[in-house]
Amino acid sequence: MIQIDDAGSGSLIGGTCIGAIRKETNEFRYDIIPIELYKGSSFAEKKYLDYVVTIVSNLLKELNVHKNEEIHVCRGYMFDNLRKWLSEERYNYTSCKIDEPLQTIIEETFENYCLGLGLYRDYIRFNKYPFHFHTILKWVYADYENRKELCKTGWKSWKKYGSLQTSIDEGMVHKDNIICLKCGRLIEKKTKAKIITYTSNRKTTLLLHEDC
Repeated sequence: MIQIDDAGSGSLIGGTCIGAIRKETNEFRYDIIPIELYKGSSFAEKKYLDYVVTIVSNLLKELNVHKNEEIHVCRGYMFDNLRKWLSEERYNYTSCKIDEPLQTIIEETFENYCLGLGLYRDYIRFNKYPFHFHTILKWVYADYENRKELCKTGWKSWKKYGSLQTSIDEGMVHKDNIICLKCGRLIEKKTKAKIITYTSNRKTTLLLHEDC
């Protein structure tokens, strides 16, 4: 039986990971919807949904899936066009909630993909909801000119919060375990730091090393 799911569609940074696994053998394949499809007219035209079909058709070939093999597809909107394609191609599929083993594997795959984009492992580890919009927005504003290119700029939330005014000041770090959101290294307690402040849904401050 084949499971198909996605991870990252709700993350401000990066594309979306689409994965498929054969439960009996744990054979896993995945691909990423390019971030470019979440920008401008491509996003407005929902071309990322068409790309899901391209990805999954390739994954099914790699896994040598026969049309009578049972396929479970996540109920989410990301697979709206895929479900139509599966029906047209006469695959044996069902829309349902996806559980293990794919759920954990695809989430870990997306996390590793984001680490490759430059997100810090400690930032993921120390945040209860590491891919929450405003959590990632802080990371983006720590190195705005470079990181804005990694964002899903077609989102309404990006249009609202993606070009905020910021202020930069200096101050002292008074706590342990403060991560510089530009370089990803710890900022030593009782040292000077650069403080970036902006207001999105609330006033937000983030700390960088003094020379970052």
